[in-house]
Amino acid sequence: MIKTHEFKGRALCETGLELGEGPSYDPVRNTAFWFNIVHKELHELNLSSGEKQVHALPAMCSVLARIDDKRQAVVSEHGIYIRDVESGAMELAVAIEKDEAHMRSNDGRVHPSGALWFGTMTKTGDGREGAGSIYHVAGTKVTKLYSGISIPNGICFSPDGSTGYFVDTVENVLKKVALDPKTGLPAGAPQVFSDERQNPGGCDGSVCDADGNIWNARWGVGEVQVYDPSGIKTAAYKLPTSQTSCPAFIGPNADRLLVTSAKEDMSAEQLAAEPQAGFTFELGVAVNGRLEPDFKL
Repeated sequence: MIKTHEFKGRALCETGLELGEGPSYDPVRNTAFWFNIVHKELHELNLSSGEKQVHALPAMCSVLARIDDKRQAVVSEHGIYIRDVESGAMELAVAIEKDEAHMRSNDGRVHPSGALWFGTMTKTGDGREGAGSIYHVAGTKVTKLYSGISIPNGICFSPDGSTGYFVDTVENVLKKVALDPKTGLPAGAPQVFSDERQNPGGCDGSVCDADGNIWNARWGVGEVQVYDPSGIKTAAYKLPTSQTSCPAFIGPNADRLLVTSAKEDMSAEQLAAEPQAGFTFELGVAVNGRLEPDFKL
């Protein structure tokens, strides 16, 4: 039996987002970022001052990665934008599925090599099954890694870059794949890491800590679940709303965990029962996390 921990954290932001997703952290600014995907918003919270900003975006976006102190890569329904941190100006640098208006980006993360993985999916449930893909982006070179994926999620990497993880939430089988640590490209076929088809909820976003443990947000059950590097589930941490979507390590030492959530498709009765739906939380436990690598443009 895994150990289940009650929620001892706090709400970092009490704005109930329709689809809170894609959190990241900039250690230079001590600032967390996350998206409200369907409303085309980037949320920014300075953890030192508590100052909160919301930035309008030109498209549905879902992943943000540092390039350097002045620029960020923002993954969107059109491809990858370069965002100027100070002005907020955005310029499309790499077009990916730009003309497929029914598609958008979803989960993604930077590999230790500086390459970026991210997935795509349909904007609505119509025709969703098998419509998405997972891409590898090195600079401006785009490689489609996997197709036939309905809801790509759980993308993260072992600390040494030799293993990648991902899941199709509809299938609900967490997979691992051997990678070339120098490039982040697959060096073999994906294998089952943990089959979750008989368990409640859907595997959503993940991060991999410095010990190689996977912290996975569990959509529908309001938990972050932890797997050791062999795929054994070791712990579950409760949150006060059911649609938990994605974690990120935050703080200068990456020893805290931020978790986004969503109120998407909740009924009036569900929203009344879960008044914190869509809030952004700090889990309230010490973690041995890692700062994310910069995207090498």
